[in-house]
Order: sequence, then C-alpha cells, then structure tokens
Amino acid sequence: MNYLIPLFLVFLANTALAQQASTKGAWLEKWENSKNYLIEIAEAMPEDAYDFKPAPRQMSFKEQLMHIKSNMDWLSTDYFTDVEYQRTKIDLPSSKKETIGVLSEAFEAAATVIGATAEDSLHETVDFFSGPKSKLQILNLLQDHVTHHRGQLIVYLNLNGVAPPSYSGW
Repeated sequence: MNYLIPLFLVFLANTALAQQASTKGAWLEKWENSKNYLIEIAEAMPEDAYDFKPAPRQMSFKEQLMHIKSNMDWLSTDYFTDVEYQRTKIDLPSSKKETIGVLSEAFEAAATVIGATAEDSLHETVDFFSGPKSKLQILNLLQDHVTHHRGQLIVYLNLNGVAPPSYSGW
C-alpha cells in the first residue's frame, strides 16, 4: 500500500506537466490556424482593393494588415524576449504579395519567440500600459488583437463583394 503514495505523486506531477505543456502547445496550434485564416483573407482581397477604407477615418485593408503585424512584433518582442521593441514608422509594402509575405513572417517570428518561451514563465507578471498582466494574458491579447482586426477585414471583403473564406477555427 505504501507504494501507492509515490505512484500517486508521480501521476500528479506528470498530469501537471502535461497541462503546463498543453497551454503553450494549444496556443501555438491556434496561432498557426489564425495565421492561415488571416492569410486566406488577405489573399481573397483583390490587390486593387488593398487601399480600400470603409470610411475616411478607418485604416485601409493594407493598413489593417500592417497594424496587426506591428502589434505582433511589439507584444512578442517586448514581453517574451530581452529585446526592447523599437516602434518606428514603416513604409507600407508596395504590393499584395509583399504585404502577405511581411505578415506571414511576423506570424512565424512570433511563433518562434513563443515556442522558445519557458512554459512556467507564462505565469510571470509583466508591466503593461493597462496594469500588470501575466505573460499568458499577453498571449491571449496577441490572439485577441488578430481576431478583432480580422473581423473588420471580413467586413472590408464583404463591402467589396468578395466572399470571405470559411472560418477555420481550431
């Protein structure tokens, strides 16, 4: 009977490790699917509509994509590396192909940084402009920001008579 206690402790430790490993793994899987879906949306919009704005005060389709890219760069750099993100004004890509390439590279860079992040560090608190947040909350913000602007881009597609790609979810 005494051997059951150590076995139970090993089971608990393995279960805890599996749950910890699944947090980052699940996020990375969702991130890849999110990237693929956003790239499909970017591919669906005709190049001559990349400068389309639904209203003068809104960003163009291309500007939305580059805003998403900049946010990924900022959050993944400042909160998951020792490098301070340098916010600089960047020129917009000149073509649809270049825009999609830059966006795809940003998704991959963020995935690489998050993939190299220790699972147990996701519970660390970081200083954020809206108050202290855990790195896990920053991961959620990374995804939520993409989702927010992707939803706007679907409206841009519809306003241009382009059927959005089917939602891919997980």
